[in-house]
Amino acid sequence: MKLNLKNPIVFFDLETTGINVAKDRIVEIAAIKINLDQSEETLKYRINPEMHIPKKTSEIHGIYDEDIKDSPTFKEVAKKVAKFIEGCDLGGYNSNKFDIPLIAEEFLRADVDIDMKKRKFVDVQTIFHKKEKRTLEAAYKFFCDKELTDAHSAEADTRATYEILLAQLDRYEDLKNDIDYLAEFSSYGKTADFAGRLAYDEDGDECVNFGKHKGKKVTDILKSDPGYYGWIMQGDFPLYTKKIFTEIKLRNFQM
Repeated sequence: MKLNLKNPIVFFDLETTGINVAKDRIVEIAAIKINLDQSEETLKYRINPEMHIPKKTSEIHGIYDEDIKDSPTFKEVAKKVAKFIEGCDLGGYNSNKFDIPLIAEEFLRADVDIDMKKRKFVDVQTIFHKKEKRTLEAAYKFFCDKELTDAHSAEADTRATYEILLAQLDRYEDLKNDIDYLAEFSSYGKTADFAGRLAYDEDGDECVNFGKHKGKKVTDILKSDPGYYGWIMQGDFPLYTKKIFTEIKLRNFQM
């Protein structure tokens, strides 16, 4: 089985300091680029997150503060990572909810201007959960009949994710070997930001997807509750979410 590609696709996995998209940082990134001719390129970095890695987190992925104290920061490798994924669609395991929002935050912190919305995202976990509802290790065993012996290593998880997608395409005849289709299938709905704080309503307008204003258009909230924007900017929200709020505010100011 080979992927039908309109663009190269990069499968990637992040090991991090934790699971808070707004606060936690990358400690390892591994990626496999599948080119249009099916040739592969790989990228792997250990990253100094410039913050302490909690012990419980280190016990999961095996990376401790001492291991990455001399590694480059994400800002130091951000342009190389951006170059590697330039013009590519993206694939991962739970990537739509975690890896993509978090790496978007890291690019913003590093002042690297990259439009993440211009590409398709294929989340292999979503396809798996819609079809079988299990974990990565179980998925690897189920689809590839292999044991994931080095789980929570970014490199091993990335390779397993790519192999699982190929096996999913072999197993499910109704799954189209098309990145546009797979991106749509592995999505739980289109959001305006990566963290899912902003969704689109039936008119295609951005609306808040949480809290007391859930379901309301952002433009209406900014008019009726002017302090809401300041609360978002001061709050513990991802930088990308704040960026979208600001774009909406500026867009309406210019109208």
